[in-house]
Amino acid sequence: MSPRGKMVSDVSARVAEALENGLPIRLDLPRRGRLHLDRPLPFLAVHVGRRAAPAARAAAMANAAYLVAGNLSDAAAIIDAVGAHMRQHFGAFLVLDFGELSRDPLAKDTPFLAPFRMSVSSSSDSAAQATLSAFVGAVEKVDGRYRAPRVECSSLSGDLHAGLARRLPDCSTITMRVAPIYRVPQSRAVYPELQRRLVAHLVDAGLQAAAQFARTTTPLAPASHRALGRRIFTDAVTRADRAMDDIAASFDFLLAVTPINAEKAFEEFRASGFDHAPILLYRPLAIDIAARKKALFSIALDRFEDPVLERLYSEKRQELDWQLSMLSAREDGCFIEMSRALYGSVDARLEKAARDILDATAVYSRAREPQMVGHRYVEKRARTMIDGYNAQFSAFSPRVEVRDDLPAGLMVSSDRLLIASSTTMARERVDALLSHEVGVHLLTYCNGSGHGLRLFRSGLAGYEGAQEGLAVLAEYLVGGMTVARLRLIAARVVACAAMLAGAGFVETYRLLTRDEGFKPPIAFNIALRLYRGGGLAKDAIYLRGLFDILAHLRGGGDLEPFWLGKIAARHFAVMQELSQRGLLKAPRLVPQFMAAKGAAERLAKLRTGLAPLDLIS
Repeated sequence: MSPRGKMVSDVSARVAEALENGLPIRLDLPRRGRLHLDRPLPFLAVHVGRRAAPAARAAAMANAAYLVAGNLSDAAAIIDAVGAHMRQHFGAFLVLDFGELSRDPLAKDTPFLAPFRMSVSSSSDSAAQATLSAFVGAVEKVDGRYRAPRVECSSLSGDLHAGLARRLPDCSTITMRVAPIYRVPQSRAVYPELQRRLVAHLVDAGLQAAAQFARTTTPLAPASHRALGRRIFTDAVTRADRAMDDIAASFDFLLAVTPINAEKAFEEFRASGFDHAPILLYRPLAIDIAARKKALFSIALDRFEDPVLERLYSEKRQELDWQLSMLSAREDGCFIEMSRALYGSVDARLEKAARDILDATAVYSRAREPQMVGHRYVEKRARTMIDGYNAQFSAFSPRVEVRDDLPAGLMVSSDRLLIASSTTMARERVDALLSHEVGVHLLTYCNGSGHGLRLFRSGLAGYEGAQEGLAVLAEYLVGGMTVARLRLIAARVVACAAMLAGAGFVETYRLLTRDEGFKPPIAFNIALRLYRGGGLAKDAIYLRGLFDILAHLRGGGDLEPFWLGKIAARHFAVMQELSQRGLLKAPRLVPQFMAAKGAAERLAKLRTGLAPLDLIS
């Protein structure tokens, strides 16, 4: 038997075995080739050639079923073997041939970006021609931020690039060749962002074509073309995920910028007549920032074979880089500007909304003075709530730590609930605050751990706004939103705006006490949180995140995707795609506050379009 015959026989045997046992296939082939089938599918994305066409190669390899072959003969032989099994399984089989033109004849490196050429053809069968229409329709909707496609359709016999299709008379085929628009004209350099966009668009168009083919010629009826995407991530993804999580877990950003002398600082500030900004002390950094950054950017993201995951990890790397840069600039003047970049500014609409809340609640009186409790009661209630979740899912077992080195209050660090020993609060607020910390922050950490990738527990980039908005929502759903709490959240926004506009610690403190009527300890705590590290803009995200969640509910949005892990609202489409592909599992736990007395009625009211002030009416 010839080497090619043996290779084809081996492939055929492996495919048969995989179909029988429900196993994936990842088989290295001669001439740097590879066959990858993460499950039986009625299509195969193919790229023939060496590495001179990286965008087309990457587009093919991003699919759940792909073949990379060194030459047409090898490709045709393997496709025949795979196609025979898949036709038996599905009744039909499609080949998507991805390739690149040798040059970009329309390219000019000018301020006006010309359209780019794409040639396509299909086999003569009606299924392939309908599939080609779906592919072209998807391609023509490409975001034209840089360059838009000019699609040229031709017959199979007239397509010079359809050599593979002509060797596959029993297959429905689509042949696509795209101009290498990611290459810099008259240069060997590339535009990396443009290359990534091109690959993502080609993958999406290919999946839309495959979905059209599946619906019309096979028993498959995918609810979305995304459901045909990859369900198995490569070892490169796992390695990158572990490496990035190790770096993220090697430091606690909020602890590193939280003062360890809060009580003493307040006493010194009061002794000065509230005229001199306190000296804030911090934990020594236990990491070498330069070494962490070097390790962060040594993580390879270019072998994921999955543009969606590659983008998520790229965004997370950027966020970790910002956090490390901020730690290196702790107590430096540039810290606040990095903070602005990470958490955003306070726009005029958000500041006005916060001021409206403060004005509307400027005069209020308590029906009675609340009963106050200390950290021991809070700890006891926290452990009770955790035990309730643990009874539903035994792996939910966060640690509870009482700390002497934190300002009064609670905070979550990965899977730990930290309670300051100086904490005192109204008893009526305890369950609401624990719903915030345990029912949102710790629960999503646990649920995010169940998908096989740690990224979803440590948090996708920019997740904190949605998390804090959900956490404030939790306080409302358990009936624990008070005037004082809403005023505090609004005051943080107004004070943050003042800080970002250049106000110092003392000026912001006076704004809170003289203009807004906050008592000195509360005003000090707000200012302390804002000026920690050198100026941290994080506290504005509570009200901003609440507005985002209220808008989401008003628009008919569901809350369940938020329980999958630590995500932002902008990740909904990504999470939906990953769920459809089978990469995400259902949440292990649903927050207890969703079933609290009166929660369903409160949630129904939110969907009618409530404003933050309505949460206390």
